[in-house]
Amino acid sequence: MRLSIIIPVYNVEKYIARCIESLLNQDLHENEYEILIINDGSKDDSISIAKQFSDKHSNIIIYNKENGGVGSARNKGIDLAKGKYVYFIDPDDYLANNVLRLILDYSDTYELEILTFLSTGTSLFSLLESVSDRNKAYALNKMNGIDYIGNVGYKSEVWWYIINRDFLKKSGVKFIEGRWMEDAIFTTSLFIKTHFITQLPIDVHRHVKRVGSAMTSREPDHYLNVIYDNENAALVFNSLIESINNPSNKNSLCIKRLKARQQSFVFFMMIRILKSTIRLKQVKVIINNMSRIKAYPLTSFLGNDYNGIAYIVISNIFNVKFLYYFIFWMINPFFRKKTLL
Repeated sequence: MRLSIIIPVYNVEKYIARCIESLLNQDLHENEYEILIINDGSKDDSISIAKQFSDKHSNIIIYNKENGGVGSARNKGIDLAKGKYVYFIDPDDYLANNVLRLILDYSDTYELEILTFLSTGTSLFSLLESVSDRNKAYALNKMNGIDYIGNVGYKSEVWWYIINRDFLKKSGVKFIEGRWMEDAIFTTSLFIKTHFITQLPIDVHRHVKRVGSAMTSREPDHYLNVIYDNENAALVFNSLIESINNPSNKNSLCIKRLKARQQSFVFFMMIRILKSTIRLKQVKVIINNMSRIKAYPLTSFLGNDYNGIAYIVISNIFNVKFLYYFIFWMINPFFRKKTLL
């Protein structure tokens, strides 16, 4: 079997059919790939819809588990996968038609551990055709993951690349469970371990931007969870940066980009703090933790990945600690209520 596609599913009845249809509209025979639907305790009709597909297609397999979050569901998918390559897709996203064979053929030809490709952000469900010339012969530049991060750049999400399953198993990399930011930690941990990675500049994936997704929720409890999980991601990235900051595999561009990504967690965490119900005492603990690992002040944040005028202005304000605390006092209604009583 050439490919295992892993879909973590939780309450996505509006989107799951579109995702599955796109995975079936590929230039592969059903015996060449499997679609593993990991039901993470859905309470809506997501799995009933998925079952309508699995009843007709032998390569669609549904696995039911108790709710444990997307990291837990993806890890279960890794355990169940049988394909030579593994691909993760979110159930509200989809693929262009007839792109998988090309991806797999290039991965085989170049004997890759990871192959990345292009993704398009959209609010539409009708971008079915790839805009790339799939008949063109692409000459790919294979490299190690540290050089790839430094010289090419990368995204945190897991849906813009496929992974050789044997390499994934040997790497020991798993998704963190019970926390957000699991994609960023997984992707970076995996990339710095690979010796054979490249990008195929083919338009493949559709990332559907929708209101009400997990990362756009503004519920107070969710905001607090994301704040602490951003802090955790910054701490984990500190270990990843230290692991490559040695003469044997040092790439200054890679380290620079990873520090920028680490400080992006801090930047967006500080944004969310201003809108949350967190106490100032807790904020000061978090900021001190970020200072200890040199993720704050945001001296490495601005660069190739984050360079807009808003980033420049806001990060410079955030870098003045007492000014940030004052803004927190002015904006945060929970904190003001407590201090003015």
